[in-house]
Amino acid sequence: MSAEKPVTLYGIKACDTMKKARAWLDQHGVAYAFHDYKSRGIDEARLARWAKKVGVERLVNKAGTTFKKLPDADKAALTEAKAIHLMLAQPSMIKRPVVEIGDTVVVGFSPEIYGKTFG
Repeated sequence: MSAEKPVTLYGIKACDTMKKARAWLDQHGVAYAFHDYKSRGIDEARLARWAKKVGVERLVNKAGTTFKKLPDADKAALTEAKAIHLMLAQPSMIKRPVVEIGDTVVVGFSPEIYGKTFG
């Protein structure tokens, strides 16, 4: 990944996975902007772009308590449009972290994936 492309890390400040991702980026000298979508929100166009890039199944945090607490009717037949609507209403449903590097979108954190992404 080219070092010249701006890096934006999206997530929730207090999330443990976010803390790991931020620590990895800091330790590897990767400059990034942080966007807390719980406090600052997220726009529909960005969610739609992410969903097109990585798929809505990858983007929705189905393991999180926010998703698990949804009524069964909301969880059933989760289309892209329905998922985006739910994520706009409850940003905690977005899997964390999401990293944008130019046109590239990386969802989730692992040292291996970040190592390959940031070389």
